[in-house]
Amino acid sequence: MPPLTELTLLHLVPEIVLMLTATAIYVVGAFGAAQQGWSWMAQCGIALAAYALYFQASIFDDGLTGPLVIDHLAFFIRSLALGVAALLVLLTARAARDRQGPETTGSVLLVMAGVMLSASAADLVLLFLSLELISIPTYVLLYISRRDASGQESAVKYFFLSILSSAVLLYGLSFLYGVGGSTYLGEIRAALVTASETAAVPGAISLAHVALVLIVGGLAFKIAAVPFHFYAADVYQGTTHANAGLLAVAPKIAGVVVLVRIVVAAMPGNEEFAWKLLLVMSMVTMTLGNVVALWQNNIRRMLAYSSIAHAGYLLIGLAVGLASTDQPIGYDGLAATMLYLSVYALATIGAFSALSCLGKYGPADGQLDALSGLTRSQPIIALAMAVFMFSLAGLPPLAGFWGKLTLLGGALDVYLTPGDADLRRWFLALAIVGAINAAIAAGYYLRVIAVMYFRPAKSEPPLLSSYGAYAAMLVCALGVIAIGIYPGPLVGHSAQATESVRENLELKSTKDVERSP
Repeated sequence: MPPLTELTLLHLVPEIVLMLTATAIYVVGAFGAAQQGWSWMAQCGIALAAYALYFQASIFDDGLTGPLVIDHLAFFIRSLALGVAALLVLLTARAARDRQGPETTGSVLLVMAGVMLSASAADLVLLFLSLELISIPTYVLLYISRRDASGQESAVKYFFLSILSSAVLLYGLSFLYGVGGSTYLGEIRAALVTASETAAVPGAISLAHVALVLIVGGLAFKIAAVPFHFYAADVYQGTTHANAGLLAVAPKIAGVVVLVRIVVAAMPGNEEFAWKLLLVMSMVTMTLGNVVALWQNNIRRMLAYSSIAHAGYLLIGLAVGLASTDQPIGYDGLAATMLYLSVYALATIGAFSALSCLGKYGPADGQLDALSGLTRSQPIIALAMAVFMFSLAGLPPLAGFWGKLTLLGGALDVYLTPGDADLRRWFLALAIVGAINAAIAAGYYLRVIAVMYFRPAKSEPPLLSSYGAYAAMLVCALGVIAIGIYPGPLVGHSAQATESVRENLELKSTKDVERSP
C-alpha cells in the first residue's frame, strides 16, 4: 500500500468527522445520557462533514494521494453518501429515541462513512476494509432493531451470507494481487497493460479472468444481483422499514463504485470478458427480480425483489461502459449508472420512509393490503408513495424516467455504433430485455397505487407515527419531482464523475502518487 501522508488524512476529514461523531454518540449513550438528541447530533456531524468535503473540492486537484484517488467520481459518491446519511438519520429518528438509539444512529453513520471511503480507495486492502466498515455496523442494526424470531432470523441470514461474500471477494482480490504484484490499483493496471501488450507474464489475463469472476461474485451480494440475491427478500421482511431502506441503498452504492474502480478502471485487457459477464448477469437479475416481485403480497418482499431488479439495471450501465472503451458513444454507460444510482436512492429511501411514517398502524408486518384506502386517511403519504412508485417504474416526468432512458439509450447506442456484429446483437438483446422488464415492473408498482387509491380501508386508519420519517419522505418526493423536471445538473455531474476514472490510475506507480493541494 502506498504510504499514508498528511494529504491522505486531510482528504479523509469528512469520513473522520462521521466516525468521530458516531464514536461520540456511542460513548455518551453508554453513560446513560438523556435518550434524546442523537439525531440532531448526527445531523450536525453530517453537516460538518459536508462542509469539509466541499472545502476539499476547492483545494485538491484530480490525482492520487497515498492509497486514495481524488477525482470527480469520489466527490460525487461521497456527496451522494452524505445526502443518503442525512435521510437515513431522519428515517431512524423514531428509533433513536429508544433505549438503543445511540447504537442505531451511530451505526448508520459508520455505514455511510464506509460508503464514502469505498469511493476514494485506490488500494485493494483499503477497498476491502471500507466494505467491511459497511457490513459490521449493518449486523448491529439488524440485530438490535427487532428482537423477535423473524428479526433474529434476518440478522443471522445476512451475517453468514455476508461473511461468505467477503470470503469470495477476498479470494478474488488475492488473484488480482498475484497478477499485479501489488495491492495498489495503479500498479495492477500497469501490470495488466504490460501483460496484454507483450505477453510478458504468461497466463496473466487468464488469472485476471478468474479474479474478475470472484470479485464480481463477491460484490454481487452487496448489490443483490443474481446469483447472490436470495437473502434479500427474507432479510427485508424480517427487519424494520428503516433497515430495509439502508440495505437497499448503501451497499448498492459501495458495490457499484468498487466495481467501477476495479473492473472498469484497473483491469484493462479484460473488457470483453467483463462486459459479457455483466450483461448476462444484468438480464437474468432484472428478469428474476421483476417477475418474482409480481407474486408478492408483502410490500417489503416486493421492494426487495424490486431492489434486485434495479441491480440488473445498474449492471446495464457497467456493461455499456466496458463495451464502449474504444468507441465513445452518445450515452456514457458509467455516467448513466451514476445517474440511476442517485435517482434510485431517492425513490427507495422515500418509499421506505413513507411506510415508516405509518408505524404500527400501517403495514408493520409488510402486508400490502394494510395500505388499502390510505389516500383517505393520509393523502400526502399516499401521494408521495405514488410518486416513488412511478419513479421506480421509470415513468415521466419523474427522475426514474431519465435513469432508465440513459441506461437503455446506452445499450442502443452500442448496437447502433458500427463495429463487431456479435457485440451489437448482444446489446440489442440487452436493450429489448431491459424495456420488457420496465413494462413488467410497472405492473407491481401500479398495484401499490391501486391498493392505496381504489380499495376501501380494511383496518384502523393509519396514523402518522414518525415526523423524522415524514420529513425524509417529503425531501425525497420533492427531489424526485425536481430532478424529473430539471435533470440537467445531475446529468452533468454524473458525466463529470466518470470522465477521469481511468486517467487517474493509468500507468501510475507508488513513486509518483503524491500530489500537492
